[in-house]
Amino acid sequence: MMGPVWWAVLVLLAMADAVAGRFVVEKNSVQVTSPDSLKGKYECAIGNFGLPQYGGTLQGWVVYPKDNKQACKEFDVSFKGHKSGARPNFVLIDRGECFFTTKAWNAQLAGAAAILVVDSKDEPLITMDNPEDTGTKHLENITIPSVLITKKLGEDLKKSAENGDMVSVLLDWRESLPHPDERVEYEFWTNSNDECGPKCDMQMDFVKSFRGTAQVLEQKGYTQFTPHYITWYCPEAFTVSKQCKSQCINHGRYCAPDPEQDFSKGYDGKDVVVQNLHQVCVFKVANDTGKPWLWWDYVHDFAIRCPMKEKKYTHECASHVIKSLGLDMDKINKCVGDPEADEENPILKAEQDAQIGHGKRGDVTILPTLVVNNRQYRGKLDKGAVLKAICSGFEETTEPAICLSEDVQTNECLENHGGCWVDTANNVTACKDTFRGRVCECPIVKGVKFVGDGYTNCEASGVGRCEINNGGCWKETKNGKTISACSHEESEGCKCPQGFKGDGVKSCEDIDECKAKSACQCNGCSCENTWGSYECSCGGNNMLYMREQDTCISKQAASSVGWSFMWVIFFGLVFAGVGAYAVYKYRYQSYMDSEIRAIMAQYMPLDSQEGANQQQHVAHA
Repeated sequence: MMGPVWWAVLVLLAMADAVAGRFVVEKNSVQVTSPDSLKGKYECAIGNFGLPQYGGTLQGWVVYPKDNKQACKEFDVSFKGHKSGARPNFVLIDRGECFFTTKAWNAQLAGAAAILVVDSKDEPLITMDNPEDTGTKHLENITIPSVLITKKLGEDLKKSAENGDMVSVLLDWRESLPHPDERVEYEFWTNSNDECGPKCDMQMDFVKSFRGTAQVLEQKGYTQFTPHYITWYCPEAFTVSKQCKSQCINHGRYCAPDPEQDFSKGYDGKDVVVQNLHQVCVFKVANDTGKPWLWWDYVHDFAIRCPMKEKKYTHECASHVIKSLGLDMDKINKCVGDPEADEENPILKAEQDAQIGHGKRGDVTILPTLVVNNRQYRGKLDKGAVLKAICSGFEETTEPAICLSEDVQTNECLENHGGCWVDTANNVTACKDTFRGRVCECPIVKGVKFVGDGYTNCEASGVGRCEINNGGCWKETKNGKTISACSHEESEGCKCPQGFKGDGVKSCEDIDECKAKSACQCNGCSCENTWGSYECSCGGNNMLYMREQDTCISKQAASSVGWSFMWVIFFGLVFAGVGAYAVYKYRYQSYMDSEIRAIMAQYMPLDSQEGANQQQHVAHA
């Protein structure tokens, strides 16, 4: 008898949400590259099924079928390219008559690489969602991306295709998710209910397949993950109703739908709310102990060990799973609190507040929902697709190695070094592979940083640069002697050393000091040029050449001057030593005298002290 009333409650709740909620349509772009009359970039809405190519692009030809324009039945033609290397085909489909997922499935069966659904009316873009109940049989098997385009763009594309024009478009998801830094923050809005049909099966399959990847990303600090659970409140007028009591805890404050949609059997909505609360508390306690990734183990193990079908969806079963993971059950029970209390539960109240959109993220109204860097993910909950979405959230060049594996993306640096600068002699390139494609960025090799534009030029800079390809400077060896234009004392640039001239990069030529008469110009001197220097000899055997003064002096005079200088230094040192000794003796003697006087003053009073004592004695008499 209360069934209709309860459904009325649900309608009221839905209406309240529709008024207060804010749903954000997640978008990517479609760039028309031909014909010229339509060239430009347009917005399109990402479908919430299939596999969007987050962080990537997909280019193809647009095909508008002559028949079955709404794709509500299987096509009798093939949209697959007949030659290897041919561009993929995107099928243009009219909206209406059947589910979006049915359209995508039929196009995929016919070989389409993507579908572009044309809106049937002039309106802001909407999100194409998958159906709740019927039409879900193809949901898990759709692998092509789907987008919704405006009616005007769709009509223009259809007209060009019907006129026989080559219509080429580029679907671009590179900016669909923000990628500000080296850490990705993502949320997973889920449910502990395992009896809600294909959607529950899909999210559980996702947890099983993505668990290991998620834990590695979290343990190494690449991501910050937070699970969430949707609840709603029961209107105050119905809190005492049988349905509200069976579907809600804390006196109607936190509710969930009946798992079987049958109030007379099985588990109730309040059982789901309690288990959801347990899962939130497991994450909170695990996170407080520095192991937030244990949430994935708990959800995985709970689904296997405590299914509804086997009547094990209980607090007792949940406790066994929690204890098996080494978590503190007392802390979790304290976090859960009393579901029967007529008061707010701070954990579930925070979950309800988190459902409300903020910034560029809309309200969370669809289960399951993945949010990456505060943007809602659209598409199938597939391990590979979700990993691509997470990888697209990293700033370029900061992605973890898993994002650069062959299963996730193609390494563009393998072919011609991506068109970037390369030093083949040292096997060094400026090409750096990222999830979104390659970037040309001068590298750091053996602690030496290269600087330049990365495309045509990179030069070693800083300390140690001469160890890498000689810093890009000139270098030559002759007769066992090596000369370089790279200086370890300079952080950049090349300069020919003394005795050479040139740009220091391509060449340094020997300067002939003898021919240039820049050295060895003294009387009677004989000059001979050498590589990088010169030799100068004086006219007689008793003469010695002084390079700095560019003059010749007598060896005897040089010897005399040398010995005189040595004697001066010797006597100077002797004088300094004698003076230092005299100072030392004087200070030592003064110190000893003061010590002796102090000792004698204690045992042998001085005459002045004795006289004073006598005067004192007389006065007292």
